[in-house]
Amino acid sequence: MSRGITAVVPAAGVGRRMASVVPKQYLSLAGRTVLEHTVLGLLEHPAIDRVVVAIGAEDAWFGELGLARHLRIRRAPGGRERADSVLNALALVESRRVLVHDAARPCLHPADLDALLAVADHPQGAILACRVRDTMKRGDGRGAIAESVPREELWHALTPQCFDTGVLRRVLADALAAGQAVTDEASAMEWAGFHPLLVEGRADNIKITRPEDLALAEFFLQQRQESNR
Repeated sequence: MSRGITAVVPAAGVGRRMASVVPKQYLSLAGRTVLEHTVLGLLEHPAIDRVVVAIGAEDAWFGELGLARHLRIRRAPGGRERADSVLNALALVESRRVLVHDAARPCLHPADLDALLAVADHPQGAILACRVRDTMKRGDGRGAIAESVPREELWHALTPQCFDTGVLRRVLADALAAGQAVTDEASAMEWAGFHPLLVEGRADNIKITRPEDLALAEFFLQQRQESNR
C-alpha cells in the first residue's frame, strides 16, 4: 500500500446547468481549466501521492490536457452516476486513506486541506463543511413557506471528504446495490451507520454549477494569489 494519501476526483459529469457545450470541468478559469486547478491544487500538498480522475467514455477533452500525461495522475472510467465513478476510481487506489474531491471545486484552500488531513485517521471519516449562515426555510411543495428550520446544527457539505479506502469501497458498493441515493460519500457512510466528523472549512470553497460561479471562482483565486505575493 502507498504510504501517502490518494485523492479521487470524479470528473465524468456534463454540468447541464452551465448551459455550455463544454463540460464545466473543462471551462477556462484564470489561465487553466477548472479541472487543472482542482487536480494540481491537490497534488501540491505533500501528503497526497497521486490523484485518480474518473473520466467519461465520451470525454474528448481530458486527453488534450497535460494532466493526461502527469506521472502522479491515473485515469479511471467514469460511471453513470457520481458514486459509480468514485467506485471505479477506488479500484485503482492503493493507499489506506482516500480523499474524494469534486472536480468543480477549484478553490480549495491549503489550510482547509491541512485541517482535514489532521483528522484523516479518524475511524468514522471526516468531511469539510461550512456552517449555514442564512435563515433556513422549508417549502410546502406549493411554492410557499411551511416553516423556518433552526440553523444551529445545519452545515453545507463540501469536499474533500476523507475515509478509509476499504470501508468506503465496501459501503459505496452496498449502497448502490441497495438502490440508495448517494449524493456524496458521506451520505453513503451515514447510510451504513457511520458518523463522519465535520471539519469547518472556508466558504470560498465553492462548487461551480452555474455560469456566474466562474467569475466568483476567478475572484477568489486572484485574491489568494495576491495574498501570497
